[in-house]
Amino acid sequence: MIVKHSMMEERRTGPSSFSLFFHSKKLYKGLGLLLVFLFFLLPVLRLIWLSFVKEGSLTLHYYAEVLKEQATWVTVQNTLVIVLGSTFLALFLGVMFAWVVAYVHIRGKRAMQLFIFLPFVIPSYITTLAWTQFFGGSGPVAAVLSWLPGDLQVPNLYSIGGILLLLGLSHYPLVYLFTVNVFRKIPRDLEEAAATSGLSKKQALRKVVLPLALPGIASGGLIAFLSNLDNFGIPAFLGTPANIRVLSTYIYEQVVGFGPEAFSRAAVLSVMLGGIALMGTVLQWMILRRSRVTETVRSDSSPRIFLEPVKQKLLEGALWTFLLMTSLMPLVAMGALSLISAYGVPFTFENLSFKNYEHVFFTDSKPLAALSNSLQLALVTVAICLVLGTVFAYLRFKSPGWSTRAAELFMTIPYALPGTVFALCMIFMWMEPVPGWNPGIYGTVWILFISYATRFLVLQIRGSYTAFLQIDPSMDEAARTSGARGWVKWRKILLPLLFPGILGGALLVFLMALTELTVSSLLWSSGSETVGVVIFGYEQAGYSTYSTAFSTVLVLGILLGGSLFMIFGKLWDRKVLKAK
Repeated sequence: MIVKHSMMEERRTGPSSFSLFFHSKKLYKGLGLLLVFLFFLLPVLRLIWLSFVKEGSLTLHYYAEVLKEQATWVTVQNTLVIVLGSTFLALFLGVMFAWVVAYVHIRGKRAMQLFIFLPFVIPSYITTLAWTQFFGGSGPVAAVLSWLPGDLQVPNLYSIGGILLLLGLSHYPLVYLFTVNVFRKIPRDLEEAAATSGLSKKQALRKVVLPLALPGIASGGLIAFLSNLDNFGIPAFLGTPANIRVLSTYIYEQVVGFGPEAFSRAAVLSVMLGGIALMGTVLQWMILRRSRVTETVRSDSSPRIFLEPVKQKLLEGALWTFLLMTSLMPLVAMGALSLISAYGVPFTFENLSFKNYEHVFFTDSKPLAALSNSLQLALVTVAICLVLGTVFAYLRFKSPGWSTRAAELFMTIPYALPGTVFALCMIFMWMEPVPGWNPGIYGTVWILFISYATRFLVLQIRGSYTAFLQIDPSMDEAARTSGARGWVKWRKILLPLLFPGILGGALLVFLMALTELTVSSLLWSSGSETVGVVIFGYEQAGYSTYSTAFSTVLVLGILLGGSLFMIFGKLWDRKVLKAK
């Protein structure tokens, strides 16, 4: 009777607030998944669909046409050789530095890590400019070789080997980042047990340490593989003058060629490029499936290997020589050669001037306009990603169900795709989002805003989600117990703890958006040039002195901003510790 009475009461008064909340929650979840599908997954599906459609009917015509061309297979071969070679180089350097920093007793590890990350922080196309100046006819390497006996020549970076080398040097910090903490979490007991069993340190490294570190090595290797596959700047700067194509630059050539079938051919090449990326992901999954992870709960940062003083100094000298030669010296050479009056003239006092900087910042209006565009794009992208990414990370943290996992997977796709492929997805999506309706987004700066926010949102989600994971659930319970609720709880307790992680994700989004080139190279239009597009344009036109001058200012700005961020982070940590 009571149940019947309550049901009759509900019929008279309408549905309860709980049922309204339940239905509205389901409605919001469905609406959110629909928006994620429209913005993140549908553009990819449309790109794939376009590669199979000709004049409204399904066909394999474009695949047959592209695959029968010799240029396609030469490009695929170049892509595989360069990407696989640079990935192995990145794995070797990243794992070596991670093992040394994690296990060997050496001095100056913090400073060493800053130099390790420098090639990753500086955009790869600027690093390429620095290396070409370093090995150029007026660079320091040519000067040193001219003093030595014999007819020694400067290494040619405009080759497959040069592209492979710079890609490996640019992305080994990613392998290091994923591997160093895995090494530190391997229990010491296992190494001691291996030594007790009669294994030497080399055998223990090969049979115990490396197999246990395989998850981190495989993850770092996959990220390096995808980054090498995605990279447009290094193959474009070094490969185009030497007529060496990879798939990313070949897609760019197809699109800017504006032929009658340019977009369809580019769609086919994009599917091929995406297929290679998928094969790399599957290989990583197979490696991780066979691996076994044995980690301690805490990261052990204390050294495990102590060398003799002489060997320790030799190792430190070798490491610092490598880091200075690969991370710092090319940038210094680029800055110095940006002062010469003309490309190719000797680096002497008489040939030094600020004419290149005068042209870039006072004569030519494009660089300052591009810098303004890039700053606006980066700031708006950060604001969008900061709000949406943190809100989604909170939902992912509080409700780890199938819907949030599926949404996160969809949001990862734009960042996992190679940049040229993603740019094509944006073109096909926003040129005509609905058949017969053109909103006028393509060809304007708005498509760049949408593309940047879509591509980099997952970086903020990962940063914010990691910050949420680091909060002890007891803090939230203690806040509720003490009466701190709503905004007071967030302002007084949660935000001070979350702020460093959230800000770290926002800084990464800002840097990626500020210096982006791959997506912008296909989506920019007159008046919406970015810094990457202007530098690429200078280099393509042969104005290397202008590109180096503009790049030098950008590098100094990035290093200054990074230093201020580190200082601010230390001050914030002190403030939080005092508050505790």
